[in-house]
Amino acid sequence: MSRFGLIGTITHDVISREKATGYVGLGGVLYQAAVFCGLKKEVALYTNLAQESSEEFDRTTQNWMTLHKLGVNRVSGPGNRVVLHYPLRGERVEILKSVVPPLNPKKILDDLSGLDFLVAVINSGFDVEKKDWLKIRKDAVCPLWLDIHSLFLEKKLNAPRKYVSFPDWRDWTEGVHYLQANRAEVAAMIGHPGTDPSELEVRRIGEMALKAGTRAVFVTLGKEGALLMTEGQTRKIRVAENTPVVDSTGCGDVFCAGTVVKLDEGSDPVEAAQFGMQLASAAVSVSGVAATFELARHHA
Repeated sequence: MSRFGLIGTITHDVISREKATGYVGLGGVLYQAAVFCGLKKEVALYTNLAQESSEEFDRTTQNWMTLHKLGVNRVSGPGNRVVLHYPLRGERVEILKSVVPPLNPKKILDDLSGLDFLVAVINSGFDVEKKDWLKIRKDAVCPLWLDIHSLFLEKKLNAPRKYVSFPDWRDWTEGVHYLQANRAEVAAMIGHPGTDPSELEVRRIGEMALKAGTRAVFVTLGKEGALLMTEGQTRKIRVAENTPVVDSTGCGDVFCAGTVVKLDEGSDPVEAAQFGMQLASAAVSVSGVAATFELARHHA
């Protein structure tokens, strides 16, 4: 059985929405882990976990039988506390109250030869230092998926974080086999943070990544689905219709893990993304990582 490596940050989320139910609990990279484990895939998790979240983490994951926790480093301090607010219109408001230290890459580097696929998610922007990511990327022999996620958010605490231009994005993505971003992140990549990029601008970023060696670029578009770009092909992957929306948090993460599983099984990027979108479309009907695990189990 393939073993997936998963790099990212476990967050403690406090989520509020206008005219909708909120959520308080663990999140971040646990959404991808929930999908891998729900689909009965072996996954090694590499993360720094705050001691105050340890009990909730162990309770939440006690039935995730394929989750390997030797790469979970338990650290002191308040952990990654995130306050999120989703307005009826516009981008979500994110405030980081505290963070854990960047991940030490030693355990990952030691394990790389035994991994069949490595997924890295920049959940907070403080997850891993650039120099350490470059070491991991250089030594990896398996396919790499990078979700840039919060890489372009301001590195500050206790205030709403805004997207900023990030000219170093090519250093982070060069040599990555599969790249995931959303529209807001693409806007930061082209140097116009806070704007809504056109489809042409999205495609240009995809073309730049493909020319640098990326096999496929996935740009998530919310209710519109995702735009998949491979060499010589651009395709829109649609969301399933008529699914009741309870909580859209983590849907991009669910899409990521579902797509990766199918890529590892030999599906082409289109088939893989269609499965990932099927899972993500269903995931809006549940809330939290525990419910996401149960949902993935039904698709195993």
